[in-house]
Amino acid sequence: MSLDPATVRRIARLARIGIDESDLQALQGELNGILGWIEQLNEVDVGGVEPMVGTGHAALRMREDWVTDGEARDAVLSNAPDKAGPFYTVPKVVE
Repeated sequence: MSLDPATVRRIARLARIGIDESDLQALQGELNGILGWIEQLNEVDVGGVEPMVGTGHAALRMREDWVTDGEARDAVLSNAPDKAGPFYTVPKVVE
């Protein structure tokens, strides 16, 4: 499979990549190279090979859902530029 310049322009536009006409040939060559590698991968016989990773085979580890404050309030507040008691103070943004 080989991409023509119009298709390369369309791919660049969809990817929001600004390209000059002088760079079009180089990008076309790079994209054609990538597609060539994909075509080579499609030639590999993977019949009978079990998938190594898949979401269907993994089971989530279940744990209790505990609500905590992290027990580090003072350490967290020590990073605040301004605080009032156990709270951050921020500039007023709504009138």
